[in-house]
Amino acid sequence: MVKINDFAVESWMDAYETKCKYNIAETCCASVSLDQLRELSEDKDREIFDTSKVLNYGAIRGSDDLRNNLARLYSAKVTTPLSQDNIITTPGAIQANYLTAYALVGPGDHVICHYPTYQSLYEVPKQLGAEVDLWKASPHNEWAPTIEDLKALIKPNTKLIVINNPNNPTGAVLKKSFLQELIDVATEHNITIMSDEVYRPIFHSMSPLDKEFPPSLMSMGYSNIVVTGSMSKAYSLAGIRVGWIASRDSSLIEKIASARHYTTISVSAFDEQIAAYALHPSTIHKLLARNIQLAKANLALLEKFLIKNEDECEWVKPVAGTTAFIKFHRDGKPVDSVDFCKKLLEKTGVLFTPGSECFGSEWKGYVRVGFVNQTEIVKQGLEETTKFVRKFLDDVELAA
Repeated sequence: MVKINDFAVESWMDAYETKCKYNIAETCCASVSLDQLRELSEDKDREIFDTSKVLNYGAIRGSDDLRNNLARLYSAKVTTPLSQDNIITTPGAIQANYLTAYALVGPGDHVICHYPTYQSLYEVPKQLGAEVDLWKASPHNEWAPTIEDLKALIKPNTKLIVINNPNNPTGAVLKKSFLQELIDVATEHNITIMSDEVYRPIFHSMSPLDKEFPPSLMSMGYSNIVVTGSMSKAYSLAGIRVGWIASRDSSLIEKIASARHYTTISVSAFDEQIAAYALHPSTIHKLLARNIQLAKANLALLEKFLIKNEDECEWVKPVAGTTAFIKFHRDGKPVDSVDFCKKLLEKTGVLFTPGSECFGSEWKGYVRVGFVNQTEIVKQGLEETTKFVRKFLDDVELAA
């Protein structure tokens, strides 16, 4: 029997997400309805669904409309456009990440994973029998790991390097020059890189004109790369469960597509039509503008919260994505983040995610905040959290 460790962050959300008043643990940009999506479109007459289509399995690897729209996004600002044949769709990015590991690693292989990050990125390779080392980032280095540490982790059997950019839970980015160094190391050792890019392109605190602005790893000239993405986070459509896998290496796509036959015949035709509509040129720009503006407005609220409570908490301000990793302490000692989150929820209805339980036991005192929900929810939730900190922090246990 495969040993499966508890998926801590998903177990936490499963237990509490529907029982809170202010969900500031959610990592999606505030979700939209189909009516709201249509309002964002510049072509109000274009139908989201073609109801005349027969509901068979549809296109096995993903609809042409959806994959063409995705290929267009990955082809921007590059000399060699990406073909839709280099993209396959999946039921969410969690399946995209699982399939990539399932197809590429197994017993006898070694995997290096960027950390802290979403647990499945390192747990699934372990379940498949691979040896996994964590490439640890530090708040003292703006939540970036070091290339020197990466080189020290590489073994003769290193098969895959996994990164998450922008990062969950920290909101940090691996910058362009860093990514180039990563590619140089991977090229030297012929190692595949998997880049989980589900939070692209929500860059709220970094300009595309910045010379260190991180492009998708797909556009940096190294073909031995797999990139995963999703409609859930940046595109506000978690409910349709559409993700994807892209690579310029057709052999990697074929290997993953072969493994995919064992898990997925096809993605829902209805879901893919909604995704294609959202990513169409007439819709995507207003959708992303809405979400980036929401992130900027809510981050300003979160920054004010940090200033107001600077004696009790600290952070490295996030650069991109929808999450921040905040450390709470009392008298200079980190609080027990699980006790903090449970008491906060009980007293105020505010939901955070405890870092020490969901992202690694060493992150004592840390909580993950998902700050790109509806602004009023974030505003009221942070106000309630300030009241809790002032009134009840002394009742929260300290970290062991």
